[in-house]
Amino acid sequence: MSEVQLRGGAVADRTYEHVVRMADVSMHYGAVRALSEINFAVGRNEIVGLLGDNGAGKSTLIKILTGVQKPTAGDMYVRDEKIDWSGYSVRRAHELRFETVYQESSLCEMQPLWRNFFVGRQITNRFGFIDVKKQKEIAQDILLNAIGFRGAGITVDSRVSDLSGGERQGISIGRAMYFDADLIVLDEPTVALAVKEVRKVLDFVRSIKESGRACIYIEHNLAHVYEVADRLVILDRGRVVAEIARGELSLAELTQYLIDLHDKRDQHADG
Repeated sequence: MSEVQLRGGAVADRTYEHVVRMADVSMHYGAVRALSEINFAVGRNEIVGLLGDNGAGKSTLIKILTGVQKPTAGDMYVRDEKIDWSGYSVRRAHELRFETVYQESSLCEMQPLWRNFFVGRQITNRFGFIDVKKQKEIAQDILLNAIGFRGAGITVDSRVSDLSGGERQGISIGRAMYFDADLIVLDEPTVALAVKEVRKVLDFVRSIKESGRACIYIEHNLAHVYEVADRLVILDRGRVVAEIARGELSLAELTQYLIDLHDKRDQHADG
């Protein structure tokens, strides 16, 4: 069993019920309500798809969860323990093993993969020098066992600029998994990717769950998130309007539900 798998197994064995849970969280910007009494949870080893049109509140919810913003009201629990908002920050979220993979990857284009894995987190030897051999060994383990880069001509010495969009997302996801992220937030990871590349990214998303971790998958393309999510949470105008378990609706029914929701919103705006 690899180091990555061991780390994943350790996460899976913990006894908490939810990686994160929000209770009646609201966010106001003056008279504007971005979120209203949000109740949202992600369980252990669960992929939750977060859906909603632009302005629905997805970004605000994630900013609160990851410590970028503090809410106007409400509570949040991490591994079933209530957090203190006064001490919660981006740094604290990282310490609690929350990682976000954004649409635009933060990878260094001209650097080899092994260097990208350890940016800001270098492994050093007892003399304080970077242990290149150890970093390459770990990067190779991540490539093979965490994200399954086998026989694709990709090595730890490959440059990021040589990778496709889907492969870059895989590297970002693998890096988050190695650094023991308990919860990985994916911000539209398949945007602007070709069909073949989308398939790679969805396989990477499955690997998050297989390693014993949890994931919030933010996506506009219903077919992509529908395929991998255990549960879908739909936001509309700052409120949770539906939670749908896997198999509860077909993809066609889910699509129609969202169309109807959009039409109702337009009618309300016109009225």
